[in-house]
Amino acid sequence: MSTKTSELLAVAAPRTVAVVRGITDDQLDLPTPCPDYAVRDLLNHLYDVVVNFQELARKREVDWSAKNDHLTEGWRDRFAAEATRLVESWEDPATMEGVSPGMGLPQETVGQMALTDLTVHAWDLARATGQHLAVEPEVLAALHGFMDRMGDTGQQMGAFAEPVPTRADATDLDRLLCRTGRNPTWRP
Repeated sequence: MSTKTSELLAVAAPRTVAVVRGITDDQLDLPTPCPDYAVRDLLNHLYDVVVNFQELARKREVDWSAKNDHLTEGWRDRFAAEATRLVESWEDPATMEGVSPGMGLPQETVGQMALTDLTVHAWDLARATGQHLAVEPEVLAALHGFMDRMGDTGQQMGAFAEPVPTRADATDLDRLLCRTGRNPTWRP
């Protein structure tokens, strides 16, 4: 990948933060394209993603089983701050070296997992709450490359659902969503 993971995260994170800031309190119980998650659940998961992938950048193990409610006073600002920290945590070139002790995968792959979660879950939340998410071509190219390498493994591990058939007129974002098991035409 020619563009550094931190640069791609720096492009994607503000888009995700904008979606999160656009979610109103009365939308927290709405369904999302992730069948097991309401908006509230997906926000809590995405908060865990931005915090845990900071630790993974530092080659530390994380506990994904903790289910915390992060949606307390000032949660939108706290999410924005954690998303900034996520980007910063991947800026050191040393973060890309070696294998993640907690995940057993190359650090480059772990960084791309963070980018995938940040982007795809932002789309999930945007779609559930009537917002629009624009994803830059360089981010989409990197995520398609990631899915080429890790899509089957991710599906076997339960991170992605069965791919959805892609329409002939699908955009690059639609094709990515289909590869992760999402239907780009999903509506709440």
